Amino acid sequence: MAYDPKHAGKKETTTAKPLRIAKGELHRLAQLDRRYVWHPFTQMRDWLKSEPVVIVEGCGSVLKDVHGKEYLDANASIWTNLHGHNNPRINGAIRRQLGKIAHSSALGFANEPASILAERLTKAARLTPKPHSGIRCANQLAKVFFSDDGSTAMEVALKLAFEVSRRTSPGKRPRFLSLSGGYHGDTVGAVSLGKIDLFHKAYRALLFRTETVMAPHCYRCPFNRAHPERADAREYRKCNWECVDEVEQKLAQMKSREIRCAGMVIEPLVQGAAGLVPQPHGWLRRVSQIVQSAGVPLIADEVMTGFGRTGFPIGPLSFPKDSPPLFACHHEGVQPEFMAVAKGMTGGYLPMAATLTTQRVFDAFLGDYSEFKTFFHGHSFAGNQLGSAAALASLDILESRNSIQRRARLQNALKSELHALWKSPFVGDIRQVGLIAGIELVKNWETREPFKLADRIGIRVCEAMARRGVLTRPIGNVIVIMPPYCTTPAQTRRIVGALEEGLAEVLPLSSKRI
Repeated sequence: MAYDPKHAGKKETTTAKPLRIAKGELHRLAQLDRRYVWHPFTQMRDWLKSEPVVIVEGCGSVLKDVHGKEYLDANASIWTNLHGHNNPRINGAIRRQLGKIAHSSALGFANEPASILAERLTKAARLTPKPHSGIRCANQLAKVFFSDDGSTAMEVALKLAFEVSRRTSPGKRPRFLSLSGGYHGDTVGAVSLGKIDLFHKAYRALLFRTETVMAPHCYRCPFNRAHPERADAREYRKCNWECVDEVEQKLAQMKSREIRCAGMVIEPLVQGAAGLVPQPHGWLRRVSQIVQSAGVPLIADEVMTGFGRTGFPIGPLSFPKDSPPLFACHHEGVQPEFMAVAKGMTGGYLPMAATLTTQRVFDAFLGDYSEFKTFFHGHSFAGNQLGSAAALASLDILESRNSIQRRARLQNALKSELHALWKSPFVGDIRQVGLIAGIELVKNWETREPFKLADRIGIRVCEAMARRGVLTRPIGNVIVIMPPYCTTPAQTRRIVGALEEGLAEVLPLSSKRI
């Protein structure tokens, strides 16, 4: 399927017929999948009950399966695809690089596209607010360590921060501070930071100890005194920033117990796997000031939020309107000492990640060979040429006026279309941060009573959406809408319409009181 921008806006005809499979009717590729593949975060007993959607082609925001049915990609292929599938600029960049070399080792050798990419990333991650904005930046990110994915990028940040803390302040073993509901990947270090029991409890015996502080979750915050309304809970909350006070108290508590904090880890603006939980405007800025005053490095997990996903800032702009920040931290004038990026880094094409940090951190690892101050960590495909070429093309697109305009249209279209969902009594909260939206489903919006996870409400609604030609994946009972940036207003309407119809199918109004 060749890339055709017009195709992305076409109205595809789909049906909502339930899938029925007779013995022996499975497509050959579906049979191979069921026989050999173990899928991530998937109960395989449920998986084996029906024929999987086997994707074979993609163009823009549209995916096509082995039967020729077309779907809208409403979660950007698990939050990675920025510019659409089969993008001609990224395709061309990869083809040109293939004509030279696909990969050579970063252990002992440099290469052309990775060197250029490192420069581009540090420039993109530089906080340059407008003059007289009142925003100051002490920690410019100057060095890039390449790895493979979000988990490894976070692992690099943890190791660097731990070692810097250990070397500069000898004594007790330092600890990290992270937020409740946090998710930072699936390697052991990243899981140690994670605070989602459903994902992490089974591995507790493998993990190192970390400190936890409450995350701001206005919809379910015990300090929010506001009664439920038909609006984003951040807009009508009634509190005294107790969530910020708890961070300050926790750091003071750690200091009194002589526990050094190697870093505070944050998913800026919105926590992903927690259920797309957004932070109220100003929280990040307030917390960063507390952390900075305590001399604790801030580690920003921008794996999901980076590369324009958080859209255009709210409130008074610190940046020119035609040049929105590519990273969530910069929306509030915050510059971390470590920043982990991945997912959309290559436009969703190839697995690649990076950890950005400061000259100060880099210098802590300099010394004579015999001192063995080297950072003993690495990945076979770190800084590979194909991934670097794709990432450079993606940055070119992101910085183009056309892409900026598309992102603005998508953010506005999402906000407009999502408003219609408030009429459902099963929609408790609609939370949007830029080009990210999470719709939390509840038994009754007036009480916020949640559905049991065992009821699989989120999964069933997404299955109903798939029958209507829209693909996404829930987080528990939160429906994720996070499409590629090329998604048109008409396609956005179809995505939200499929969700509305899926809700009516799975949760008819007659079931309101059951």
